[in-house]
Amino acid sequence: MKVQRILCAISFTVSLLVAAFAFGPAATGRMSGYTQEGTVAEREVEGIFLRIPAPEEARKQHRYFTAEPHPAGSQRNNDLAQYIAGLWKEQGWESVTIHRYDVLVTYPRRIEVEMVSPVPYRATLREDPYDVDPDTKNPATRQGYLGLSASGEVTAPVVYAHSGNPEDYEILRKRGIDVRGKIVLVRYSNPYSYRGFKALTAERLGAAAILIYSDPAEDGYVRGKVFPDGPWGPESHIQRGSITYDFIVPGDPLTPGWASVPGARHIPMEEAISLPKIMAVPLSWRDAKPLLENMDGPEAPADWKGGLDISYRLGGNAVRAHVKVDMDTHLGPNYVVEARIQGSQFPDEWVLVGNHRDAWEFGGVDPSSGTASMMELTRALGELKRQGIRPKRTLIACSWDGEEIGLTGSTEWGEQYADDLRKKLVAYINVDSSVSGPEFQPNAVACLASLLVEVSRLIPHPSGKSLYEVWREQEQQTYRKAGRKGSIPDSALVDTRIGSGSDHTVFLNHLGRPTVGLTFEGPYGVYHSIYDDFYWMNHFGDPGYRLHALLTQVWGLLALRLANAEILPYDFAFYADNIREFVREVQKKKNVGRNLDLKPVLQRISEFQRAAVQLRQEENIALAHSAVDEAVAARINGSLMAVEGNWLNPDGIPGRSWFKHVLYAARYTYAHLELPGLTEAVEKGDWRVARDQARILEDALAKNTALLRATRDDLKKINEHNSSSSGK
Repeated sequence: MKVQRILCAISFTVSLLVAAFAFGPAATGRMSGYTQEGTVAEREVEGIFLRIPAPEEARKQHRYFTAEPHPAGSQRNNDLAQYIAGLWKEQGWESVTIHRYDVLVTYPRRIEVEMVSPVPYRATLREDPYDVDPDTKNPATRQGYLGLSASGEVTAPVVYAHSGNPEDYEILRKRGIDVRGKIVLVRYSNPYSYRGFKALTAERLGAAAILIYSDPAEDGYVRGKVFPDGPWGPESHIQRGSITYDFIVPGDPLTPGWASVPGARHIPMEEAISLPKIMAVPLSWRDAKPLLENMDGPEAPADWKGGLDISYRLGGNAVRAHVKVDMDTHLGPNYVVEARIQGSQFPDEWVLVGNHRDAWEFGGVDPSSGTASMMELTRALGELKRQGIRPKRTLIACSWDGEEIGLTGSTEWGEQYADDLRKKLVAYINVDSSVSGPEFQPNAVACLASLLVEVSRLIPHPSGKSLYEVWREQEQQTYRKAGRKGSIPDSALVDTRIGSGSDHTVFLNHLGRPTVGLTFEGPYGVYHSIYDDFYWMNHFGDPGYRLHALLTQVWGLLALRLANAEILPYDFAFYADNIREFVREVQKKKNVGRNLDLKPVLQRISEFQRAAVQLRQEENIALAHSAVDEAVAARINGSLMAVEGNWLNPDGIPGRSWFKHVLYAARYTYAHLELPGLTEAVEKGDWRVARDQARILEDALAKNTALLRATRDDLKKINEHNSSSSGK
């Protein structure tokens, strides 16, 4: 992924760089989107903000949120919603509201996995407690389970199917192994694919059940020291999670495409296309090892072998297991907490920040590190308001519920307020897990990437350097590993290839609003286990909580920069360059040259890019004045905000109509997927659909080119009028 970003950045042309930046902030010291006067004022506000977030406050909040398990639908998680709402009121936020959504919640009643032959073994489905970490002894923790698994019972042979992707089953088929009616045992993350896609693949092939285990090659002792002595997973750790098919339709499975507010229509469970129909259970490697080491059949391919000291075989006959899954899946409330600080000049332009609250157990990294950072963010922004500093645009903060089940709370809230969000949302800045280590790994739609780099230059890093400097040094190593010489360009720093699996999904893929995701990453092998807790964070993730506070600073500066900009600092020229790279990647796919002409699309991209550069020139002329008229700014910004929405196709991606963005989606594996309708059609060899999707992309580019040109002409007239008036 990083290599792709680097290659995309290298494709910048000299002429683009000159045109885009000759009149830009670098030459004048202005911030992007600000006049010189506005820059001075904004720097003062940001300086005050940066002094507020405190590591000790983040640690205090983190301990509060990780004190007890709090999965979606639990009483503890609902109590935390009330806690957040109360704290936001104390911090000075306005219009604090708790939204209720009636959705499917899911808990295990009884789950059993037992090998019945050739030797008996009963899986514990539990994680070991450790004296050094009292939280691991908390009786409120649950056994390992997978959310929204089907219920049932079966005794059948077990087959080892590697990572559980379609190509793995093809190898089994060639070896004469049929998985119909059998139990498949697969690994997490080799290569990465979302557990729900593993479940769907097994379901489609007629498997009776799927067991998903954590091999030490991925997240255990092969990687380094294990908990409680290191950050990697011990032998009993279990990766819980949901297997919802939210890559087809996210949110509550029974209200696909509309909000599950109280009284909403719910479809029958058997009609829900995102509900799995297969039993699924997660295993530790300790519980998986007896199954694997007793298997017969052919030896597994070399790249299927994991970190266990056994002979990995494909199985299918010798090992038989009994699997019973009894899930309590029922309608229950999820709660989204919302709060606002009303904008002083543009109250109907919104900057949204959010983090999900629900965790599989304690959620030390996921999501409570993000929640702790968010509470520091709202405290700091509330303190600015107390000092009389109100943003120009409305700031909205949301604590999402049910993210772990199916991106539920954010999707339902987004669907409920879809009409307003399409018109008013400037950007959504998402933080899921804020810290699991020291490496800054943000993502953003391309039009916000350069702003993120600009903001990073002003933020002090705990090392004494700026965040920008540390970030560049980190990415420079990847750049060199890719065989590139010289210095990495700033345009390669931000990941502009955005998959799914977090709360940005509804805003970007369904509503067509720009999104940013922020996180610090590092060695982290206890994902979704009971060991992802307060102890782990204090010993391995972020001792001292300095990165929690740093994430808050990045989050807040980005929100303030967008909230106070006189002209919204979207970089559409870089967006064009990204889209061009996406198209060139499609051109390189098999048989494209003989079946699909993408030259018209590339021509449209060039036209869009020229329009973006010309618009930026007029914006910089306007910003060279001491002030931008408020009515003019509102009109221009309204046009700029419409660009992202124009990337939506009302009919959606073929086969997944909820996903409407023509540039961004995710594969079923959750991996990023650019030009989704076009790419999927090409990969299937469906050239008629591919040509249709290319035309849809052409039309979107033409529509946005016309919009940028009209906005440029509008701004040019204003600039000429201002120039004439000043000349008099």
